[in-house]
Amino acid sequence: MNFSNLEKLGQNARLAGYSIAKASTEQKQKVLRHLAQTLRQQSEQIQQANLQDLEAAAGKLDQVLLDRLKMTPSAIETCALGVDQLASMPEIIGQIHGMTQQVSGIWVGQMRIPIGVFAMIYESRPNVTIEAAGLAIKSGNACILRGGSEAWHSNQILLQLVQQSLETGGLPAEVVQGLPTTDRKAVDQLLQMDTYIDLIIPRGGKSLIQKISAESKIPVLKHLDGNCHTYIDEPCDLDMAWKITENAKTQKYSPCNATESLLVAKSQATKFLPKMAEILWQKNVQLRCCADSLLLLQAHFPSIDKDLCVLAQESDWYTEYLAPILSIKLVDHLDQAISHINHYSSHHTDAIVTSNHGHAMRFLREVDSASVLVNTSTRFADGFEYGLGAEIGISTDKLHARGPVGVLGLTTQKYVVLGNGEVRE
Repeated sequence: MNFSNLEKLGQNARLAGYSIAKASTEQKQKVLRHLAQTLRQQSEQIQQANLQDLEAAAGKLDQVLLDRLKMTPSAIETCALGVDQLASMPEIIGQIHGMTQQVSGIWVGQMRIPIGVFAMIYESRPNVTIEAAGLAIKSGNACILRGGSEAWHSNQILLQLVQQSLETGGLPAEVVQGLPTTDRKAVDQLLQMDTYIDLIIPRGGKSLIQKISAESKIPVLKHLDGNCHTYIDEPCDLDMAWKITENAKTQKYSPCNATESLLVAKSQATKFLPKMAEILWQKNVQLRCCADSLLLLQAHFPSIDKDLCVLAQESDWYTEYLAPILSIKLVDHLDQAISHINHYSSHHTDAIVTSNHGHAMRFLREVDSASVLVNTSTRFADGFEYGLGAEIGISTDKLHARGPVGVLGLTTQKYVVLGNGEVRE
């Protein structure tokens, strides 16, 4: 794909962005509802296209990426539900807030508006095609999508369904476009097109996001990894703690919101950790333990499987495993837990299990992460579970959006001023 063709893609996106920005709420709802319906109706065709990708990827991708590549009936229905949820959400584009009258007599406030055009670069996950398209439509933005070559057939059929739905609602198909090539040089060119693109959103492995962040002339919304923690406090409901920890680690290993490190108050360890270890070992989760937790488990389980319980290294506290591996550290108190998390975590999602309200409130205030949870699983940290309809990604940046990025994260604001003939003296 030569540069002139890519520039034409950018020009079309910019023009389509103006069209979708002024689209009515009813138009956007019609497109989204049509898309959700079409996803359900075309489920078999989507799966057939996805099967081509899965067969081509067999033996080439690891299991984590293969899991992300699959478009099962359940995954397709989740996409459709997310689009339905977007269609039902209140309109935020054009909302004016904060109007205050100044001494001069003018009224000053802010209006919520679309960003304009964003480009999404992602790996493996064909569901991102629908999430990005749905959020672009709801937020009044145009977008350019570049999925990985391993999901080419899946992304192509999904893009076709999106564009058909746009045209059904009287909007240009160019509101959502895909790069018509898997050539990586096209991505390099895309990152330089700040004339047409306002925001780059990468979603994939750490190396991909680092590369894009380093090379882009366009602002990048990113998170590099998801090293998430669950802290078991003293006091807490132990039944709740066992249930939450099991879910946070084992409900699914590949997502970025799975717990990778377990912190346990030392005063709670003897009561909590042996049973927790048994639960995790039943699912073949390897525990990488600090010296204290390793000694405790060795004392309780003299014939412990050495492959499932090993001494942690310093690097383990930083690691996002995306696998049945969990690091464990005993801490003296809440202060040490918060300090450990703020030092080692990726500032993605961290949780506390506690019966102490004061501890819960301190954890919420002092843990410097995009999502901070009390008495629930880190696996809830995504846009669908947060009621955002879908998410474009999870940002660990502090500007301009943080946490799961839904409709609001794809908007900006402009000042609006209302007067009645006032002039400045």
